[in-house]
Amino acid sequence: MMHQRDRQILQIAIPAIVTNITVPLLGLVDTAIVGHMGDAVYIGAIAVGSMIFNLVYWVFGFLRMGTSGMTAQAYGRENMADAVRLLKRALAIAVGIALLIIILQRPLCQLMLTLIGPTADVRPWAATYFYIVVWGAPPSLALFALTGWYIGMQNTRIPMLISILQNIINIAASLLLVYAMGMKVEGVALGTVVAQYAGLLVALVFLWRHYRQVFGPSVNIPSETALSSAGDFFRVNRDIFLRTLFLVAVNLYFTSAGARQGAVILAVNTLLMQLYLLLSYIMDGFAYAGEALGGRYWGAHEGEAFRDVVRRLFRWGAGMTLLFTAVYVVGGQSFLHLLTDEPSVVEASASYVGWAYLLPVAGVGAFIWDGIFIGITATRGMLLSSVLAAIVFFGGVATLTGPIGNHGLWLSMIVYLAIRGIVQTWLFCNRIAKNNTF
Repeated sequence: MMHQRDRQILQIAIPAIVTNITVPLLGLVDTAIVGHMGDAVYIGAIAVGSMIFNLVYWVFGFLRMGTSGMTAQAYGRENMADAVRLLKRALAIAVGIALLIIILQRPLCQLMLTLIGPTADVRPWAATYFYIVVWGAPPSLALFALTGWYIGMQNTRIPMLISILQNIINIAASLLLVYAMGMKVEGVALGTVVAQYAGLLVALVFLWRHYRQVFGPSVNIPSETALSSAGDFFRVNRDIFLRTLFLVAVNLYFTSAGARQGAVILAVNTLLMQLYLLLSYIMDGFAYAGEALGGRYWGAHEGEAFRDVVRRLFRWGAGMTLLFTAVYVVGGQSFLHLLTDEPSVVEASASYVGWAYLLPVAGVGAFIWDGIFIGITATRGMLLSSVLAAIVFFGGVATLTGPIGNHGLWLSMIVYLAIRGIVQTWLFCNRIAKNNTF
């Protein structure tokens, strides 16, 4: 019979995994829609436009992560007034950032198009997509805050339902605008914006239906306590923001370093990274469980329950590592063949697919610890581990890609992932666990 704590982990992890899986499905549908418009330019425009917003929104991921950890601790303390204040503060910041993005949309668009460098025929269509989808920034960033709050409240089912409904609306709206109203890229872009506002509306409806009782009159607290809480909120979000910049830098440089080695190597690296994405969809679910349950028991000062969550999360992580490693070893090459039949890419991938076998082992620690560290708001440790790992990555690329080419790039990535987990393990065992004995 499954242990109660394992059931708690799965109740949070499984809906989160389903949510993660729905995200790439939407991208596939958008690509399929524009793929039947009769010109490859439209596919390129959607790809570039989506990449821009993925990068921009990734930088503001602290709106979700910072909110979830602090809300989980408030939930553990049974302090709903504090949980409500956290949501209101996160939503205010989200809307403020979104309005700034809208105000600065033209220089932001030109900057991102310059950095990505699409061809002359793709660039105007990508700009068209950007200038429409940018109006979806307010609901998109607000949903980051709401999703983080729901996770902190131990509820990943609502974000799952929001994501599914949002994707259905996006698909329906895009098909209607493109095929019934004769639009092209504009139709897909407008469908995305409609879905974003619909997703926010659904999230607010769920908030009212399930949590309106906690939005009653908040207890009065001393002003110095409120200021301290605000200070903690901004400290946590600052650390996560800076940590995200290092992650973005590593991922962008990994892509660009592969691109400099030619189209074939770039294609191989892109395909192999799909195996990492598959792993991340699953492991992020367990990381969310770490955020929710770790933060809950940390906030409630239930030391034994907290340590039990950590132990069981790493058992699940070990199981997933064994499973994914076996699947990649047995079927990794076949999976790559499903994604492409280009002979040069297939041939080159055989030399590098072995690195993908190491991804689960190298990455499991970083996934689990990130969730736990977010839950207990040990964000300075997350930042430190990312900085040290990024330094090693860039050092490895500089010294290894010359002698051993793309193998050096992949070795640097594997070591980068492993070091994040190793540093966080050391910080937890030697700093956090010793200084917080509950």
